[in-house]
Amino acid sequence: MDNLIQQFRNLPTTAISDAMDGLSNLDSAIKPLKEEFRMAGRALTVQIPVGDNSAVLKAIGEAKPGDIIVVDSKGDTYRAIAGDFVVGMMQTMEIGGLVVDGVIRDLEAIKQLNFPVFSKGTTVASSGKAGVGETNVPISCGGVTVYPGDIIIGDIDGVVVVPKDKGEEILVKAKDKITKDEQRAEKYAGKPDEIRKYIAMMTNKG
Repeated sequence: MDNLIQQFRNLPTTAISDAMDGLSNLDSAIKPLKEEFRMAGRALTVQIPVGDNSAVLKAIGEAKPGDIIVVDSKGDTYRAIAGDFVVGMMQTMEIGGLVVDGVIRDLEAIKQLNFPVFSKGTTVASSGKAGVGETNVPISCGGVTVYPGDIIIGDIDGVVVVPKDKGEEILVKAKDKITKDEQRAEKYAGKPDEIRKYIAMMTNKG
């Protein structure tokens, strides 16, 4: 994992989102299957038609260790794009995580793998394999355009996408936001009068 990715991994998605004015967050329905799941890595994008996960398998073969497979499955919640076997292959290939604007299945087994999966939930129906779909193309996932190589960060609050050419800039802004938040918290902690002043200032704007 390169240093830039490692630094993003250590930051909350909320601060990263604030650094981008909240414009690059995936649909809030896309959440980690376990609250403790965290991930950060480069996007390997996958575009599939509803009900065909052939391109997901192709992506597993193409991925480099640490890559995050990001799947545009058109928001379908009927057929799973992966189950425990497919997710297990991702783990074996040292892929960094899976994000899908759809669903997976075999929830209990996947949780036991402790592999970070972010999805809209689970289903019982599997996908077919007609051989349709593409990898490493621009996609739309959770309402956000994702390009191959973009930085994907996920935690309990959701998933954010940092454009690959703005990584350093957003990292600095996110760290600055965290510092300011910590200073603000320290300023008002245990000080009711200061809190009242802050509320008055914020609610009397304009």
